[in-house]
Amino acid sequence: MGSEPIPSWPGELVDLAENGWDGRVHVRSTPPGPKESAVYVHGLAGSATNWTDLMGELSDVVRGYALDLPGAGHSPEPPGGDYSVAAHARAVIALIERVSDTPVHLFGNSLGGAVSVRVAATRPDLVRSLTLVSPALPDLLPRYGPARVALSSVPKVGEWAVGRMRMLPAERRITMTMSMCYADFGRLHPDRLKEAAEELRRRDGLPYSAGVLTGYARGIVAEYFRRGEENLWRQAALVAAPTLVIHGRRDRLVHPRMAVRAGRAFPHVRLVLLPDAGHVAQMEVPGRVAREARRLISESTPVPIGE
Repeated sequence: MGSEPIPSWPGELVDLAENGWDGRVHVRSTPPGPKESAVYVHGLAGSATNWTDLMGELSDVVRGYALDLPGAGHSPEPPGGDYSVAAHARAVIALIERVSDTPVHLFGNSLGGAVSVRVAATRPDLVRSLTLVSPALPDLLPRYGPARVALSSVPKVGEWAVGRMRMLPAERRITMTMSMCYADFGRLHPDRLKEAAEELRRRDGLPYSAGVLTGYARGIVAEYFRRGEENLWRQAALVAAPTLVIHGRRDRLVHPRMAVRAGRAFPHVRLVLLPDAGHVAQMEVPGRVAREARRLISESTPVPIGE
């Protein structure tokens, strides 16, 4: 398998009340040094650690901040139990305002991609560039994976399904999830699998953990049927920041055809299709994602006068 993976970046609970969001989130960050900042937003059933390797790859050009969305990872439940995409976007906006005085390079995967689109569309002053990895934008012809998410959002059915899954050993649940998200499960280092299983066992002990999954599922499914100005595809058309959309051709959750629609929707976009990657390319092939992201960061970062 090769060398051991890098450890997770250190994290702390950050109170965002002074930044307009009445709650706390857990944030992992890379060391200070680079002038530019990046904020990373994970997907459904994920956490800040989904970005560990990519944050390491880019730590020489941006200082990275990866949050556990409200209720995920080490973040407590959100105020009022609101797991909507709009609520997540408000938390991300508050974090950006907290950690950076200048626009950031915003990254989002899956659900985090949907959240990031809303942030970039509604607060263009906060986003220097936007990188989306298999963003979960509305698709009314979903694949098997999204159909399971939709089922999990149904009242009572979702709670029943989550309860049944929790009866399985943590290692088996993680293996099932990663097999769905990776194109090649063999790329997942055994240490990462062990870490994820340990984290899942910790979360099993939290009184609110089961409700988080159903809340997240309902939040993203609601976006698939949203109409009007807040429809995510309409908001994509408002994104002023240069945008990079990365899709894995072997993604079982978000169909690669969505890259074509993204190419039509975002005003300033470059598409990258990775032939041997799945749904979480930033975890599966972080080096390749980093190369594409570096190009975007370089092209979108202003050069100070005199340099």
